[in-house]
Amino acid sequence: MTEFWTTVLEFAQITTARVGKQLMDDFGQVQASHKADGSLVTRADKWADQELRNAIASTFPDYGILTEEGDKVFPGTEWCWVVDPLDGTTNFTRGIPIWSISLGLLYKGTPIFGYVYVPPLKESFHGFWEGSSGLGASTGAFRNYHPIHTSEEEPSQHHFFNLCSRSTSVIKQDFPCKIRMLGVASYNFLTVATGAVLGGVEATPKVWDLAAAWVIVKAAGGSWISLNSEPFALSAGVDYSDRSFPTLVVSRPELVSTFKPYLENLKI
Repeated sequence: MTEFWTTVLEFAQITTARVGKQLMDDFGQVQASHKADGSLVTRADKWADQELRNAIASTFPDYGILTEEGDKVFPGTEWCWVVDPLDGTTNFTRGIPIWSISLGLLYKGTPIFGYVYVPPLKESFHGFWEGSSGLGASTGAFRNYHPIHTSEEEPSQHHFFNLCSRSTSVIKQDFPCKIRMLGVASYNFLTVATGAVLGGVEATPKVWDLAAAWVIVKAAGGSWISLNSEPFALSAGVDYSDRSFPTLVVSRPELVSTFKPYLENLKI
C-alpha cells in the first residue's frame, strides 16, 4: 500500500473511531426531528457531520466535501469525500445497536475508497476499488482488517436477503430466501460483502448512503445493479439532496435473474 492510501485509511479509522466514541455516549439518549424529506435527524447527526467535515478540511484541505447534513452539492473537485455521519438514525434513537458512520472518497466523481464503522458492534469495513482510475489502489475489501468476499452459495431458506422499509412489496410466498430488515442502508449491503447475506435492496438511498458501501461491495466480488439511474460518477454543481438511487446488490452476477423479478412492484 502506498503512503497516500495508508494516510487515507488511517485518517478514516482514527476519525470515525473518535466520532463514534462520542456517538456511543448519545446512543439511545437523544430525540429526533423530521427533515423536509421526512427522514429523521438528531443533534448527534449534526454534531458528527460537523466533526467529520472539520477533520477532512484539516487533513485534506483541497478536497471537496459532500455530506448528508452539510453541503449536498457536488463541487466537481478531482477529489471529494462523501460523508454519512450517522446511517440508521431511527435505530440510533431507539437504542437498536446497528448504525454506522460512512466515509467514501471519490476521484473524478467515482468512489475508489470506502470506510464504514459500526460503533455498537465494534466493526469496521473498508475497501479499495481502483476501477479505471489508474491510481494504483490495490482492490480489496476488509472487515476489521481481515479480507472478506461475497458468498458463492445458492439461495435457499437457510440464506438471507435484506430489505429496506420501503421495499416490502418484494415479499412473496415463494421468495427464495429468508428476509431480514436491518434499518441501515450501508449495513444492508455490507452483509452481502461479508458473505452473510446473498442480496439486498434499497428503494430510496442517497449518494451518502451508497458511496462507501459501493466500493466495498464491488471489491468483495458483489454485483451492484442500479434500478433507475446510476449514482456514479457524480456531476459537478448538482444538488443530490433530493436524488435517490434504487439499488439491488447480490453476491454474484448469476443471482440477478433470481431476485430481480421480485422487484417489479418496487416503488422507485
